Amino acid sequence: MNTSGDRLKALLREVNLSASDFAKNRGVTPQHVNNWFKRGVPMGRLNEIAELLCVSSRWLSDGRGPKHPPANYLLEGPTARIAATREDTGKYLTGPACRPETTDVEIPLHPTFTSSERIRVSRHSLQTLNVHPDRAVGAYMVDNSMTDIIQQGATLAIDRGRTQIIDGEIYAVEHDGMLRIKYLYNRPGGGLRLRSHNAAEHPDEYLNHEERFEQSFKIVGWVFWWSTLNNRRPPVPLDEHLLGWEGSKSEPEVGN
Repeated sequence: MNTSGDRLKALLREVNLSASDFAKNRGVTPQHVNNWFKRGVPMGRLNEIAELLCVSSRWLSDGRGPKHPPANYLLEGPTARIAATREDTGKYLTGPACRPETTDVEIPLHPTFTSSERIRVSRHSLQTLNVHPDRAVGAYMVDNSMTDIIQQGATLAIDRGRTQIIDGEIYAVEHDGMLRIKYLYNRPGGGLRLRSHNAAEHPDEYLNHEERFEQSFKIVGWVFWWSTLNNRRPPVPLDEHLLGWEGSKSEPEVGN
């Protein structure tokens, strides 16, 4: 197992989870998972997947260190959400049990959000990615520009200490007073390319050095964690007994 993709494939075999079921669980397409098998697990999802499968993110990334985390390993975020929705999805992961024994870290929302709500991120997540809690900030995905990687309405966590652009990574930026989530790429002369995952609806944008200043463009930081929502709810009615109850209370009777 020379790559993180090889290790991910082996882990899915260990927990008897198919690539297609894993893709559905993570809110991505099977092709994304196949790409991870071939090219490796993306940096932004290493911690999420390691938590899900109860292994060390460092081991998943490069095969070094212990495979399984210590006993006080903390579950939060993506893993906790899976546990809370198992009855809905019917998908159980049968790998080694992990139990939370430490507290979470609460981070504030980015100032563009007026709510005083705080987002909970696991201390393990921050320590694994070397994100200091004081430089972490939360946000919500307000549009569909990053579908199917980050669904509209998903919760985000941003490391304000990483503003140097690594081509192809996901960053939060302030652009004319708006918080935006984009893939960023450097261009000659201090220019930038902003790319959306949903490129069909959100074509690439280009800014030169002068336009970055004119449009008050600022890199907030690297997006290191996001929640996963399943927006593909089947277009089928609820169970008949629920429909009957709801219908009797709210549905007007239609005459012939």
